[in-house]
Amino acid sequence: MNIDNKIVWVTGASNGIGKGLAIEFAKHHCKLILSSRNVEKLQETQRECKNFTQDAEVLPLDLEDIDSLKQKTENAISIFGRIDILVNCGGISQRSLILDTDISVDRKLMEVDYLGTVALSKVLLPHFIANHSGVYVVISSVMGKYGSPYRSGYCGAKHALHGFFDVMRMEHEKDGVKVTIICPGFVNTDVTRNALVGDGSHYGSQDDKTENGLPVEVFSRKALRAIEKEKWEVYIGKAEAKAVYIKRFFPKLLHKIVMKSRVR
Repeated sequence: MNIDNKIVWVTGASNGIGKGLAIEFAKHHCKLILSSRNVEKLQETQRECKNFTQDAEVLPLDLEDIDSLKQKTENAISIFGRIDILVNCGGISQRSLILDTDISVDRKLMEVDYLGTVALSKVLLPHFIANHSGVYVVISSVMGKYGSPYRSGYCGAKHALHGFFDVMRMEHEKDGVKVTIICPGFVNTDVTRNALVGDGSHYGSQDDKTENGLPVEVFSRKALRAIEKEKWEVYIGKAEAKAVYIKRFFPKLLHKIVMKSRVR
């Protein structure tokens, strides 16, 4: 697939991976719709994107407000007349043990990371079917393929995304709808600082693994190559990305490796 000049809607575009992907799409002269809750940061992303494309519009959106997503989708389509690619990047992470985590935190992780993404994708689906064309890019995580302590609710939500979008691909292949699931490993963003702890507050600190993860620019270039090649699923990172294959063939070995590292 040639992504040049496509109309791309990016959620979670205010920072981190979402912002990096938006800028990378802008370099391909795509028309962009930038969404998240933080308008000020979205405008920063917009300014950076406009170094490469003049067509970058801000559309504030809260994935947790599921009832608003139908209207937001209509608004998004009206900006440029259609959507070619939806990049589902909005979400939040977690850093707390199961025993210390209130169920309200698990609920929030599921509502934002899973249900919000699913709801938005379902609302957009008739548009893709009518055009007999459309691409869902789902930013999951290697935590959607295996687990790690302190991330139980996050892992649960990311695992669920794989189940849903695998079926989306199966049911709507005939309609020209494509799905690429991208699983980042450690990428140097604020994802850990913004992660929820057991009482619902933010973790507020960076960890060494994230700090030493892939630069966002490197990740974004690799992700766009995967989208262009219409990959079904891809793992982008360092050793933690390769661990997906250890999980597949040697799950007990991966369990020992993860428990030894005890990464928080």
